[in-house]
Amino acid sequence: MTEPRRYVLTGAPGAGKTTLIEALSRRGHRVVREAATDIIAARQAQGCAEPWQERGFLDSVVRLQRRRRVAADAHAAVQIHDRSPLCTLALARHLGRAVGPELAGEVDRVTRAGIYQDPVFLIGPLGFVTPTAARRIGYAESLIFAQVHERVYEAYGHRLVDVPAGPVPERVALIERHLAL
Repeated sequence: MTEPRRYVLTGAPGAGKTTLIEALSRRGHRVVREAATDIIAARQAQGCAEPWQERGFLDSVVRLQRRRRVAADAHAAVQIHDRSPLCTLALARHLGRAVGPELAGEVDRVTRAGIYQDPVFLIGPLGFVTPTAARRIGYAESLIFAQVHERVYEAYGHRLVDVPAGPVPERVALIERHLAL
């Protein structure tokens, strides 16, 4: 089988990535959901209020991202990923956390192997952030976090495609135009 073409959606928390992933899935695209949010929800259900503060959190995210990517590889030649290990690297930098060997190794592996396509879709902020149990970030901080993502992806040679705020169908159409190239 030919190596799948894997595209990434990245950007500020609360920018609508999950909504876009769900819309793309309904349109028949193979999508890979974000790992960090699921890990946060699972750990919160176990009583940990802020799992992102735990020592092994970033490695847990990396492992789940890898498992989901590998599982998706058997199913579709084109995949759309809600975040990637480069987003986990951006999270480490935003939190001021050291990058451990597991995250560093995965970032090195996926970048050397060209696992993710160029371009990367930068989902523009909506102008607000709706807090959730997993998303405890204000709008101003989310914009700073988005800039960290931009710098990380650019440093690793990715071209960012701006997906500005707007109606979901327009955002989906913009992404699909790039998938067709």
